[in-house]
Amino acid sequence: MSQPADLTRPPDLTHERRTGPFRTQRPLYLDLLPPCNNACPAGENIQAWLAHAQGGRFREAWETIVQDNPMPAVHGRVCYHPCEDNCNRKNLDGTVSIHAVERFLGDMALAENWVPTVSAPPSGKRVLIIGAGPSGLSCAHHLRLMGHEVEIHEAGPLAGGMMHFGIPAYRLPRDVLDGEIKRIEAMGVKIVLNHKVEDVVALQKEGRFDAIFVAVGAHLGKRTEIPSRDAGKVLDAVSFLRDVETGNAPKLGRRVAIYGGGNTAMDAARVALRLGHEPMIIYRRDREHMPAHDFEADEVLEEGIKIHWLRTIKSIDETTFTVEVMEVDDKGRPQPTGQFETVEANDLILALGQDTDTSFLRQIPGITFKSDGVVDVAPNMMTGYPGLFAGGDMVPSERTVTIAVGHGKKAARNIDAYLRGDSYAKPPKKDIASFEKLHLWFYTDAGQRPQGHIEIGKRQSSFEEVVKGLTQKEATFEAKRCLSCGNCFECDGCYGACPEDAIIKLGPGNRYRYDYDRCTGCAVCFEQCPCHAIAMTPEPGGQS
Repeated sequence: MSQPADLTRPPDLTHERRTGPFRTQRPLYLDLLPPCNNACPAGENIQAWLAHAQGGRFREAWETIVQDNPMPAVHGRVCYHPCEDNCNRKNLDGTVSIHAVERFLGDMALAENWVPTVSAPPSGKRVLIIGAGPSGLSCAHHLRLMGHEVEIHEAGPLAGGMMHFGIPAYRLPRDVLDGEIKRIEAMGVKIVLNHKVEDVVALQKEGRFDAIFVAVGAHLGKRTEIPSRDAGKVLDAVSFLRDVETGNAPKLGRRVAIYGGGNTAMDAARVALRLGHEPMIIYRRDREHMPAHDFEADEVLEEGIKIHWLRTIKSIDETTFTVEVMEVDDKGRPQPTGQFETVEANDLILALGQDTDTSFLRQIPGITFKSDGVVDVAPNMMTGYPGLFAGGDMVPSERTVTIAVGHGKKAARNIDAYLRGDSYAKPPKKDIASFEKLHLWFYTDAGQRPQGHIEIGKRQSSFEEVVKGLTQKEATFEAKRCLSCGNCFECDGCYGACPEDAIIKLGPGNRYRYDYDRCTGCAVCFEQCPCHAIAMTPEPGGQS
């Protein structure tokens, strides 16, 4: 068995030390913003909870997550982890599998029945939330932690919104989703189901609510006109997925075409496969320009589903689909070629995007809308109607679960400030600890621990969860791969390197301080710090 590669390199000793009688610069301990934290739409302090996890402090790690995100078991499964796309370790031996560790912690919390403690005193304020999707649930969680009374009104029969009706169970098991929702209820949040709000202002007065957050999801599937004669069923993907979820799967023919190239199209095809159909995907661009994430297409192809790239449907005659071959121009837009082909399918599922129903807000004074129907909001997420805030799919933004959760947290902070007659000011952003700033003079090759998958045959016929979780040993190992970019993790590199004994250890968890009476400004500590938690700054007032 081969040994891990030792990639240690010697420190750079070529620079000018400046250790004469006068010090022109001094070291300063600081914290920078890790790129993973910076990329997280929910604003998680990822590096902090990874540090707890690598020390085996799993409850503390989970509690750190839920300060920003109430559903780590959900996010560990469905978030597209932009944190990992920005992880500095991708420049070495592979990104830290942040989502897998988050899933491990979320699952442990469900198994142990952990519930955040609401320690804030009751504020006496009541907040109405319309919509029990990810944004509404997130807002409720944070407002409850702030001491406010929260009531969610949901039009559907289940809380969870598009997490329930848009994400199939093979990606998000329902017991996991339901468990995280029950935890929010256990904190004291009231959820009223099967209650579609028609008159927001009247409900506000009737319920004596001091503020409102509207977070209705994009449940309306977009359609397109395709000339057809004696065609089979034409469904939209959102309705198809919702019907399957509620046990009312439509009766379709053997061959089903899915028209679109987003994540919803991939999910619709994989669900159709599990229902016993032979699905195919038709998409007008190539793989490089598809909106679906690459791993979604990988899993579709692994399960034996064919994707017809660069094809657009022109007409349908019974079970014969005439498609035109497309080509992508230099701007990534599909252009017709005048070449036509035929494919055979019994029914068609349209996965062309979703819209939000905002008609119930049209009569409220002060609220304005964008051209695509979404709501205008100020930077504090409040609409033109005082005390009415909006987020998630209701406002201009990308539509993902994690972004919606981030909107919920942001709205909660601004609603809390509004209820106190104040305004919320976001703390200034720190500099980002980019890879170039790190001093990785020591480094061991420790590749990512991959998550397992159930075998292909079972995936094609079962809604069992496809991706497996990490064991405790694997999750701890994965957390230890974090480089702690920009934040001191008390490695003692500076302490051991200082030639003047100018660094004083303050005890576990308290880091270090400098004795500037001893420090010569030689910068050895700066060069020995692997995570750039030390900066060299000009000597205040000149030489010392």
